Amino acid sequence: MKVTLGIDIGGTNTVFGFVEEKSTHCRWTDQIETASYKTAQQLFKAIFEQVKEALHNRDDLNLVGIGVGAPNGNYYTGSVEKAPNLPWQNANIVQIVNSFFDLPVAITNDANAAAIAEMKFGAAKGMRDFIEITLGTGLGSGIVVNGKMVYGSDGFAGELGHTIVHEDGRLCNCGRKGCLETYVSANGLKRTLMELIASENMNSPLTQIPYEKITARQIYEEAKGGDRLALEVFEVTGKILGIALANAAACLSPEAIILYGGLVAAGDLLLQPTRKYFEKNLLNIFQGKVKIIASALDLNEAAILGAGALIWTEINNGKTE
Repeated sequence: MKVTLGIDIGGTNTVFGFVEEKSTHCRWTDQIETASYKTAQQLFKAIFEQVKEALHNRDDLNLVGIGVGAPNGNYYTGSVEKAPNLPWQNANIVQIVNSFFDLPVAITNDANAAAIAEMKFGAAKGMRDFIEITLGTGLGSGIVVNGKMVYGSDGFAGELGHTIVHEDGRLCNCGRKGCLETYVSANGLKRTLMELIASENMNSPLTQIPYEKITARQIYEEAKGGDRLALEVFEVTGKILGIALANAAACLSPEAIILYGGLVAAGDLLLQPTRKYFEKNLLNIFQGKVKIIASALDLNEAAILGAGALIWTEINNGKTE
């Protein structure tokens, strides 16, 4: 059975698994902690030790290519370049992977990989124009126009997370201030909470938890229980995201904007204010036309499927020969 290996490098965890060309589920998956490895070489050495063991135990599988989704993964150069949320910021991933396996390799932004999976397996089936927004440690985006992924002239198109939404705002890991992902992400939720605690007088269990111990999950749980402070965190977050997406829609006229990632588990706590402020700030010619919907992908496998689908596409289009 022919399979590709899909690898998704996240700011917290790196997940990987075997992907059949037409299957919506991985044949095998595993993960490691990204931050445990100081260099990309060390990270991939650990990944491939587990992959080779899995292949040894599954002699019915024939590995034919490797796809990688990574922050600032450049489809054109095969490298990760200046990735703000990784222990190492620059690395030629294709070169490193080929030092372990003599197979076709392709890399793209992790959000692009999620968009590819969404188009093949998820809520974007049949769509030719959509934006995939990934909400996790940071905020990524994959843009599809006329059925094709948008890479731009240098491979870095689609960095909505690093559009500035507040001049001289929060310091971002990219070195600039006011980037969207500093407000709309797991870390953004925490920072919004602390700002509200400093400026509002609300009774909440969240006020008793130090910043370094608070999690987005705790904020979600309190909001689900009706905590006013936690609900305000989601209202502020949804407002900022809704306005940013309204600007993106004015440029791209997508059929839909699809939200994917851990934060989307908050459901209407995030979606309702996002949709409200999106429509409120949308150019009138687009009002009522653009859907904001949650991803239909399995969060545990989507990024792997996307990276695996990327290299399947390359193989089938003859771009790896």
